[in-house]
Amino acid sequence: MSRHITDHDRTHEGDRAKAYAEIERREGVHPAVKELNKRPTGVTGEGKRVEEFARIERGEEG
Repeated sequence: MSRHITDHDRTHEGDRAKAYAEIERREGVHPAVKELNKRPTGVTGEGKRVEEFARIERGEEG
């Protein structure tokens, strides 16, 4: 008589995780990451204003 389905060893779970990770790597970068990378990186608008207030508060000239 064969063993019950829940009595079998789980030896293939690591293999499944490796295969899943490989598929994810092959599919490339997620679209959300691409959109985030398109955003400007410099200090703009409100950030520049806060930077100037902080500089004045520290007592720096310039």
